[in-house]
Amino acid sequence: MSVDPLNAPGDGLPEFLSWDELQRLPEDIAAEIELWEGRVIWNRRGPAEHQRFARRMCNALETCARQAMRGDGPDGEQRCWQVEVETNVFLTPDKSSFLTPDFLVRRCLPRGADTYASDVVLVGEVLSGSDTLKRRHWKMGRYADGGIPYYWEVELDSPGTWDITAVRAYELATVQDDGLAVKPLRPAFYIAVGEWEPEGLGIVFPEPFSLDITWDDLAF
Repeated sequence: MSVDPLNAPGDGLPEFLSWDELQRLPEDIAAEIELWEGRVIWNRRGPAEHQRFARRMCNALETCARQAMRGDGPDGEQRCWQVEVETNVFLTPDKSSFLTPDFLVRRCLPRGADTYASDVVLVGEVLSGSDTLKRRHWKMGRYADGGIPYYWEVELDSPGTWDITAVRAYELATVQDDGLAVKPLRPAFYIAVGEWEPEGLGIVFPEPFSLDITWDDLAF
């Protein structure tokens, strides 16, 4: 994402679009737009290296998901997850607000079904030098508002080497406003629950299923 979502360029488009109007745009333009309450938010695709890391994280997560799905859950329920790359996550029934994370894990859906926040258990973004702190916080806040349990970040170093410098995991938390003098601005927010760097042994995490990812799985 190379353009701040709070400062979308005009490019001759109106400031607001409905989902149906967005679908009528040329595919290459529509693919770079997200909507927030109908407002056009540009989500420029990063360089090829950015896409490559998103795919590799997606592949690693899918391998773990397939292993987890070979057995029933602790309550005997059959578990089913799908791992996708660059898939729209709708945050409102009318599709006036949606984001497109670089990778996600969702509960299994029928082929061709739209993905809503209630279907998603993990979203992730591949960061690079152009991602401002303001933009990161904005996206995290929107995912938290959607009730998505886990948010991940893959941090890359500056162009030229394109190595992963860190992977971070965040879990959704809520605050109760009982007894507070002022209502919380955001009752749902993410807290850091995991951080891994390439000097370590790899990424091991228990949710949303058992994850064991080596750095070789993600290597450039």
